[in-house]
Amino acid sequence: MAFAAGMYAFPGGSVDERDAEGQPEWAGPPPSAWARRLRTTSEAEARAVVCAAIRETYEEAGVLFAVLAGRSSSPDLTEPGWEADRLALMAKKLALVDFVGRRGLVLHTDRLVPWAHWITPPFEARRYDTRFFLAVIPHGQEARDVSGEAEGVAWLTPEDALARLADGEISMLPPTAVTLHELSGYATSAEALFAAQQRTIRPITPIGIIDRVMTGSIR
Repeated sequence: MAFAAGMYAFPGGSVDERDAEGQPEWAGPPPSAWARRLRTTSEAEARAVVCAAIRETYEEAGVLFAVLAGRSSSPDLTEPGWEADRLALMAKKLALVDFVGRRGLVLHTDRLVPWAHWITPPFEARRYDTRFFLAVIPHGQEARDVSGEAEGVAWLTPEDALARLADGEISMLPPTAVTLHELSGYATSAEALFAAQQRTIRPITPIGIIDRVMTGSIR
């Protein structure tokens, strides 16, 4: 890829301008609460960021943070047609709000918890303004290698990933490494999610830690 080729990274991607359009069925904190939590300039921006996180997770990992309206369980994503919709989302032939409406879904934004906000240093040719979220996979779903953008896909614990980074087996950008380092301090996903709820989200520009992270010395 043109950016971060060969690097290990979390599933994710860019906000689609259509992520801010419409108001899909929504469970969890309202966009106004998300705007305060994420410190965005508007509710529309907050809605776009949260919708992008849900859409990209479905596009790249096959995991959907949504339920059918009137039900508490996740839909059966193995049924015919769901894969076609996922591919249409990836190809930008289908907007998330239209996908949600057509499928009778309710987005479970309460499954997402903000963790960090990273902004690429000014000296980089490519600059990104990126939000990181934590989430637990909904019951009955499994992550899959479906993005088409990855050379390889794996489940790694934070400790395992950091050990491989330190040994030079893998490489990753500072935000990924620092996030794993932070998460390695929690024994369970529940502990990490609770910690995320207590965090104050402020933008981070990784200027002073790049060398330490890339060599694995962040451990």
